[in-house]
Amino acid sequence: MLITTERLSLRPFTPDDVDDVLAYQRLPEVAQHMRWAPRGREQVVRAVEQLVRENELREEGDCLSLAVVLPGKATVIGQVELVWRSVEHRQGEVGYIFNPAHQGKGFATEAARAVLGLGFEELDLHRIIGRCSARNTASAALLARLGMRREAHFIGTALDEDGWREEYVFAMLRDEWRAHTAPATPDAL
Repeated sequence: MLITTERLSLRPFTPDDVDDVLAYQRLPEVAQHMRWAPRGREQVVRAVEQLVRENELREEGDCLSLAVVLPGKATVIGQVELVWRSVEHRQGEVGYIFNPAHQGKGFATEAARAVLGLGFEELDLHRIIGRCSARNTASAALLARLGMRREAHFIGTALDEDGWREEYVFAMLRDEWRAHTAPATPDAL
C-alpha cells in the first residue's frame, strides 16, 4: 500500500525506520499527548515491529499504519493510521503522530486527509472518528480543519503523571466528507 499526496508519500513501515521513529517518540513533547511515556530505543524497536505488521485492513480491528515521508527523502517525519472499528456499522478511526520538527507545515493535515479518503472512498466507511488529548490544542485544530466535528469531551479517561486526562472525540460521516471535499461550483448567472 502506497499513497501519494501533493507533498507526501505514505508507505508501510519497515524495520529500517527505527531511528526516525525514535527521533520523535523519545520526545517528552510528543509523549505528553499519548498514553505512553517517552520511549527508549528498545521500546521503539518493539513499536516499529508492531507498525510493520499493521500493513493491511482485512477485517474488523485491523490497523493500517503508514510512515509519512517527503518524496525524494527516506526520513520518516511521522505516522498516520486508520483502524477498522466496525465492519457491520462501517466505522473507522484515524490517528497520527508527527515529529515536532515537521509540525506546523500542513503535513499532518495532508496525511490524515489522505487516510480519510481511503476510509470513505476505498473502504466505504460510513463514519470515522479521531481522538486527541484535550490538552493537545494543535491536534484538535487539525481534526477541525479536516472538517470533523467535536462530538465528545470525556473527563477522567486515564491517570498519568499530570493527573486525570481529558479526551476529545471528533467525527465525520461519509456524506460530510463528500460535501467537504467536493469541488467548488461557480455560481449560476
